Amino acid sequence: MPDKSPHQHQAKKPVKTIKEKRAEKKAKGPVDGAPDPVAHLKKR
Repeated sequence: MPDKSPHQHQAKKPVKTIKEKRAEKKAKGPVDGAPDPVAHLKKR
């Protein structure tokens, strides 16, 4: 039978939220090279 008593676990590393990641990406600026204006459109 497994031991169900509480144990001290290693604290998780601080994880960045999605908002923080987006803000960081935006702060870096545009990616090198001109983006293709139709790259985001879906093919039909």
